[in-house]
Amino acid sequence: MTAGVLVTSESHADTETCSACGGPTRVQKTRVRAGVTLAHGRVRIGLTVRRCRAKCRGGARAARPSSELSALFPARATFGYDVIVRVGLDRFLRYRQRDEIRAALATEGVDLSEAQVSLLGRRFLVYLEALHRERAPKLRAALAADGGWPMHVDATGEDGRGTLLVVYAGWRGWVLGAWKVPTERADIILPRLRQVAERFGPPCAIMRDLGRAVTEASATFVAERRLSIPILACHMHFLRDVGSDLMRSKHDELRGHFRHFKLLPKLRCLARDLGRRLGPALPQARKDLERWLRAEDRRHRFPAGDQGLAVVRALAQWVLDFPSDGFDQGFPFDVPMLDLYDRSIEVLAALDAFLRTAPSDATVRGAAEHLHRILRPIDSEVPFERIAHVLGSRRTLFNELRDALRLGPRPAHLTRRRAAAAGTKVELDEVRAAVKQLTRALRRRRPTRGPAQDTRRGIDLVLDHLDRHASNLWGHAVRLRKGGTRTVARTNNDLEGFFRDFKHDERRRSGRRILTQDLEHLPPAAALARNLARTDYVEILSGSLTQLPAAFAQLDADGQVRTDTDTSAEMVSRSLPTIDRDLVRNDELFQRINAAANSRAPRR
Repeated sequence: MTAGVLVTSESHADTETCSACGGPTRVQKTRVRAGVTLAHGRVRIGLTVRRCRAKCRGGARAARPSSELSALFPARATFGYDVIVRVGLDRFLRYRQRDEIRAALATEGVDLSEAQVSLLGRRFLVYLEALHRERAPKLRAALAADGGWPMHVDATGEDGRGTLLVVYAGWRGWVLGAWKVPTERADIILPRLRQVAERFGPPCAIMRDLGRAVTEASATFVAERRLSIPILACHMHFLRDVGSDLMRSKHDELRGHFRHFKLLPKLRCLARDLGRRLGPALPQARKDLERWLRAEDRRHRFPAGDQGLAVVRALAQWVLDFPSDGFDQGFPFDVPMLDLYDRSIEVLAALDAFLRTAPSDATVRGAAEHLHRILRPIDSEVPFERIAHVLGSRRTLFNELRDALRLGPRPAHLTRRRAAAAGTKVELDEVRAAVKQLTRALRRRRPTRGPAQDTRRGIDLVLDHLDRHASNLWGHAVRLRKGGTRTVARTNNDLEGFFRDFKHDERRRSGRRILTQDLEHLPPAAALARNLARTDYVEILSGSLTQLPAAFAQLDADGQVRTDTDTSAEMVSRSLPTIDRDLVRNDELFQRINAAANSRAPRR
């Protein structure tokens, strides 16, 4: 055991002679401080201060730590590099909470407070960012050996705060740069693109969304460097943009009418009341419902008693389950209000059939008629039917484009990232041909005059999007610098999947669904830490994760660690940074303003 042992730093030869006169020196004092590592536990570190025996102007000089000691501890630090790495990996790669990290380290003889865990985690990110910069030439060489790298660029945030901009090497899956930015603006994004290109070489393609800021920044970046590379628009974002423009207004209008008639609250109330009425008999009523569903008698009649109430309850619940008609991809890929309308009309028609023969049980008849009254307003030309008809025709138009782009609902066994894989050049050519064929078909189908005004508007909207983005929708098969071709992903789903996993892990760690505060205070280098899950990146960075402490120690020896941060984002922020928000909301500031305002002389 080395716990409590005094480790003395051996003096170098040049400390035993005075730097001013060259004469001998003597030990003036010895400083002792504590140190903790995973390998040695808690030790005491002794450092000596020597003074010239002749008391010349050479003054006192502290002996420099030995190379062995410098490889274990940062300067003036209590915790060793291995502790910093362990805390950093647990926090930013394994997403453990501070209590979990403290408990795990306590079993190895390292006691930390929660504040120390947070401090060491941030120090880990400082070292990691410095090591990422120092290894940039080797990372650049690996990207060049691939024949180039496609630049994926996107940003994420929560409630407009904590915006994290990331530049991602698509083929390798590496985060090359991450920054906190106040908002997505071209003049903020462009310097970051330049920085990444300087460190890792120019990309062979750029994959972006359809946002104005990143579109302008990408075009300027390519123009000023005179690069002959494709700037590709994400097909998924393009499809979402078309679908939103096609259906958003009608979808919101339909939702407004459902809210006006309070359809969903009334259905929930009915289903809840029927469940309470059944009470203890509900489990048996469910079994009776299953038996009724399997019965060979297909006459459209309600059964009596609890079984009949269970059938009415199931009809209300079936309408309420309208989200299951979607694919959990969100609007416009799912059109939930149209699904709700379709289910409501379906159940309303079924109730008409069931009520042709009045139920013998008055309680069942009353419940069925109550459900019918709730749904009855939906079966009207104004306002529901006309809106639903327009929305349905526009969803059909959207699905035609979706099928042409081959971005239909993904199979259940595929993740979103795999479903949007780049594909081969032949597959990309087939997609492009299908979109061209659809474009020609839409031009032929477009009514030039007559009452089909909405059809004409819908087709014009799709054609306008296709024309405006035509130059950025194709060109995914890029020529490599080493020869040959390779395809770039048609979507930004790899980077969006990165953000999704990143937030999922942060939610699991924090236990909070809304990450506004977490993302605002999280250093951008946390995105770089996810690279440590990729073996090819780690091999270039340090060889292995177990060698990270030695790599960090070498950074300190070479003077490569910088603690300065980029604060330019705060100066142009649209929202108040936390430190400014606390000052602005100070009561004393309000009192100063109020006092000054009340002291103003009245205007004449």
